[in-house]
Amino acid sequence: MLRLHHPTPRSQFNLEYETCYMSVEKLDLASPDLVNENIEKIAALLPNCVTESADGKAIDFDLLKQELSYSIVEGNKERYRLEWPGKREAIVTANLPTTKTLRPVREDSVDFDNTENLYIEGDNLEVLKLLQESYLGKIKMIYIDPPYNTGSDFVYKDNFSKKVKEELVESGQKDESNLRLVANPETSGRYHSDWLSMIYPRLKLARNLLANDGVIFISIDEHEIHNLKRICDEIFGDINSIENLIWTKNTSKNDSKEYATTHEYILCYAKNKQFRRESRLGFRVPKPGYKEVMALQQKWNNSKPTLEKAQEELKSFYKSNKKFKGISQYKHVEIKNNEFLVFREDNAAWPQGTGPMYDIIHPITKKICNKPARGWRWKEETMESLLEQDLIVFGKDENKTPQFKRHLYKMSTDVQKSHIVNNDNGENEVRQIFESTSSYIEHPKPTSLLQEILGGVEVLDDQENIILDFFSGSASTAQSTINLNSIDNGRRRFILVQLPELTDKNSDAYKAGYKNICEIGEERIRRAGKKIKEETGADLDYGFRVYRLDDSNMQDVYYKPQEYLQDNLELFADNVKPDRTADDLLAQVMVDWGLPLSLKIEREEISGKEVFKVAGNSLYACFDEGVDEEFAKAIADDAPLRVVFKDSGFKDDTAKTNVKQLLKQLSPETEMKVI
Repeated sequence: MLRLHHPTPRSQFNLEYETCYMSVEKLDLASPDLVNENIEKIAALLPNCVTESADGKAIDFDLLKQELSYSIVEGNKERYRLEWPGKREAIVTANLPTTKTLRPVREDSVDFDNTENLYIEGDNLEVLKLLQESYLGKIKMIYIDPPYNTGSDFVYKDNFSKKVKEELVESGQKDESNLRLVANPETSGRYHSDWLSMIYPRLKLARNLLANDGVIFISIDEHEIHNLKRICDEIFGDINSIENLIWTKNTSKNDSKEYATTHEYILCYAKNKQFRRESRLGFRVPKPGYKEVMALQQKWNNSKPTLEKAQEELKSFYKSNKKFKGISQYKHVEIKNNEFLVFREDNAAWPQGTGPMYDIIHPITKKICNKPARGWRWKEETMESLLEQDLIVFGKDENKTPQFKRHLYKMSTDVQKSHIVNNDNGENEVRQIFESTSSYIEHPKPTSLLQEILGGVEVLDDQENIILDFFSGSASTAQSTINLNSIDNGRRRFILVQLPELTDKNSDAYKAGYKNICEIGEERIRRAGKKIKEETGADLDYGFRVYRLDDSNMQDVYYKPQEYLQDNLELFADNVKPDRTADDLLAQVMVDWGLPLSLKIEREEISGKEVFKVAGNSLYACFDEGVDEEFAKAIADDAPLRVVFKDSGFKDDTAKTNVKQLLKQLSPETEMKVI
């Protein structure tokens, strides 16, 4: 509770005050408690394995082990698994909830109110915890390029003392939130263990976010490939291992005294490989000419020519690009869902053998179409589905056999190879974007490589997938996503997470005005978006919302009221910290209520008070003072699904009670909570 409440007279509605008042539910403003959720799941399945402890429900692990064994369990036994000092702590680290929040940074964002892309500054472990409800099972693809543990780079240290006020914030050793980045030399006694303890909880949390058809790609080199494979087998299941891609990045010699290492690895795992198999999902890359035709389609979508004009341009395109033999059969243009599409006609009849025989009625003449001698390719139910999808092409009358429509974007691709050769230089790419002689960040991945990976992933609702990168570095993933969308008119969205590592004061980046890596990444997205828009004119989402990880917006008493004496509670009449804005509170409410941070946000004045409208009427939030019955009547007309107020924002306790009851009467579907 924020403060002690005292009984007041019953309202004008003759309500039972105590019952109604106590029904006002509070948002807990903390990430999901994964330990308790898992305990409840086990309790539902094996109630005899749940016991009580001083802290509440607990698991009797001896009984649980016995329930999962065909023989008597008498103690630890040897088994096949990866162990290291600190593994248990890594599991606990992943399960511990967080009370941190994400604060919007409008001044660093681009088109904040309308964009669906996110850039989050902060420790990715805490951020992944905060995303657990809003993006649970919604991420179609994750790509990460974590520290390789080469002996000269840094690893994230999650368990350290926070008594660091007297310490200097040294370049590259500590971020602005005092989260330490620790050098991990090969001479360290915990060289592999520290890296494993860092990556394990992050992957564990990341798996929860993947959709059933989702996949994860992880770049790595020879230093930890063996351990990463074992960890992924444990977290995702070895049955969900898809491929260990080999990326040949450099064919020139280096200064190695033994072998010249010219490749790295990219591990690929599925959330559910069987689900992808049943859905016939795979990994495909465009055939020669595909990207060029996609660019032509995009040009038409922007200029809106007539179909006749588009058909002429398509013929000219093939005439001047004879090398594209693989796609030259795609000779027709149509407009579907207000978009120009290229397709070819294929035989809907069975070319050999005997197919199903049934009648197809011509849509104009209403007569039975010419029947193929060997029957149709598909059974009648499939043909009906193809007709509903407008994938059957009819002639001018029933005498021509109907044809099957094959769209270019579906057919002109090849199965992706496990060996990727890409010699493009990511550092040169960054130099060009920043018009600088320095890349500012070492070893950024080339966007052409990421586009080959991102563009090759087939998902159930292709081109509408969310791509997550929680080691985003220079933001190569964001530029790759925008560029892919400009090529195929996709609607991919990105979520990038990056720790604000400080740049060295002697570095070119610092001298150019970039104090941390996040500033470099955000500026790269701005510049890349502007460049792609100028070059293509594509109507895309070039914006991104910036959020910054911070301590909770709420005073400590919100979470630990038992630690404060009643004499002190009046100091917390308003549990919101004085430096927090309505924007800050809205972000924390959206995260806690499990709403995606990318939803459209509008502001409107209702009865003299500022109201945030999230995704239409999905959520109404008002953090002004003096909320009363008249205001409740005004917002009830819109019937929002959810509404939230500050607990201290009501005119008085009676108003709080009446607002709750009014919403219940006038808009029964509205769920009301307070913070």
